[in-house]
Amino acid sequence: MEKFIDEISAEIKAAFSALGYNPDLGKVTVSNRPDLCEYQCNGAMAGAKEYRKAPLAIAEEVAAKLKDSQIFAEVNVAPPGFLNLKLKSSFICDYLKQMIKAPKFGLKQPEKPLKVVIDYGGANVAKALHIGHLRTAIIGESVKRIVRYSGHEAIGDVHLGDWGLHMGLIITELNERKPELVYFDAEYDGVYPEEAPFTIDELGEIYPTASARSKIDEAYREKALQATFELQSGRRGYRALFGHIMRISLRDLKKIYRSLNVDFDLWKGESDVHDLIAPMIEGFKRDGFAYCSNGALIIDIKKETDTKEMPPGLIVKSDGAYLYLTTDLATVLDRMENIAPDMIIYLTDKRQSMHFEQLFRCVKKTGLAPPEVDFYFVGFGTMNGADGKPFKTRDGGTMRLEELVALINEEMYQKIIANREVSETKARETAQVVGLAALKYGDLSNQAAKDYIFDIDRFTSFEGDTGPYILYTIVRIKSILAKYAEAGGIVSMEALKATDDLEGEKTGAKALMLNIAGFNAMLEAAYTEIAPHRVTAYIYELANALNTFYHQTKILTEPVNEKQKSYLALLALTKEILETCIDLLGFSAPERM
Repeated sequence: MEKFIDEISAEIKAAFSALGYNPDLGKVTVSNRPDLCEYQCNGAMAGAKEYRKAPLAIAEEVAAKLKDSQIFAEVNVAPPGFLNLKLKSSFICDYLKQMIKAPKFGLKQPEKPLKVVIDYGGANVAKALHIGHLRTAIIGESVKRIVRYSGHEAIGDVHLGDWGLHMGLIITELNERKPELVYFDAEYDGVYPEEAPFTIDELGEIYPTASARSKIDEAYREKALQATFELQSGRRGYRALFGHIMRISLRDLKKIYRSLNVDFDLWKGESDVHDLIAPMIEGFKRDGFAYCSNGALIIDIKKETDTKEMPPGLIVKSDGAYLYLTTDLATVLDRMENIAPDMIIYLTDKRQSMHFEQLFRCVKKTGLAPPEVDFYFVGFGTMNGADGKPFKTRDGGTMRLEELVALINEEMYQKIIANREVSETKARETAQVVGLAALKYGDLSNQAAKDYIFDIDRFTSFEGDTGPYILYTIVRIKSILAKYAEAGGIVSMEALKATDDLEGEKTGAKALMLNIAGFNAMLEAAYTEIAPHRVTAYIYELANALNTFYHQTKILTEPVNEKQKSYLALLALTKEILETCIDLLGFSAPERM
């Protein structure tokens, strides 16, 4: 199904073509003066020089050609040659009826779906998730859903940090506390216990203690480095401890991600590609891509076209240690061999842009991925407090992610019980649903690359550009449809009919229908730009249009049965579009608020 604006443009292009002008001049855009018209075409100005003709004369010719159009209710010419367009409600209604009948509201599906890996989450095993992990989880989940809805195969990979020094620190600290554990007996060759020698709470305390000590105790740090080396070299006891750490940590991580309605298809980490690194590096050296420099192994990735300094890719440090670039390259190799994706999208803090530029250049230079595979880096800004600095707890510490979720849920709960009488259980349940919408919408409504202020009062407000406002709009529609059903009515979107153009403008029905008709163009832009904020901007305008229509129209008290059924059909369609969009953003609406 063609996008709505493309169908409008096709009509204008045909008029230009019939008059002997370049049809490309007939491109239509949404009006920047909605008080004058709904759409506009500026092609007459562009054609004036080419055809040596006054733009006003060209525009008037085109307007005359469109006089009997089945699409336009009005085509007006404004100096120096603008074509101001208003659509017929019948045309809009016919388009919406096609959307109703078509899968995914007529969103055009790709002829050849792509396989897309989305690398987001980036959690470190055995470390508590904090607010720095929020944006990658929320944005990545939405991008994954948008890619899937657009007809492609999307594979979400959390890409765990599970193989670095922090594992050696945990092992070292545990050895200090419980040296009698069998895992530290290098001679032991029996079966290791199935039950971990620590709880998740103990694990959560062990790492920060070990990390702090390693910063002031060099001998302790050396022990941790040695433990890391022995773990990565395959020491049985340490590998068994690693297994316990992974099982307990993943259980906790999955619980927190579930509270954010975030899910991953793959829970792979750096440890999964460790055995690929050595042969990969040997291949780099053999093929002449990597060479030694001051004891380190590097790949030169400069280009003649570079206008700024581009450091070489550091693959192995002079002390023999691997780096993030090394494991990321091995991860690409693993994905190519086991998934064979057409595209990989990475979502991390925008301050890592240089790292990913180096990664992509190394991949292309060494041939780890075929030339046709696309790599994208989506760098996001920080979530800041009212002072403009990264958001902190009241005592100045980094807030844990589960604390942030609890904070916004409590704020939402207080607002719910302040507005109406409801049982505590129901209020708590609703607060979780609405709180998640407040948190996710508040984040996603910003362009990913921009920093934003975390304003809990604004995010949890039921008014303005917020998640609760969107949910309140959906719940309002549900309430109206439920009342109609309770009275014995049956809602059918097939009952949608065109209103008189003037009546549609007066009631807001026409503006609402126009907003719905823009769904496909919005989704296409959200996918191609990897931009969830396109979805939030769209549903905010759609919710505003719905509420204007609601306040200006009799619906349940409309005396004309056919008109009432059409209004209800329009409400039902709006609800489905809104619910589809919030699912793409990763949250849902309750039945009541």
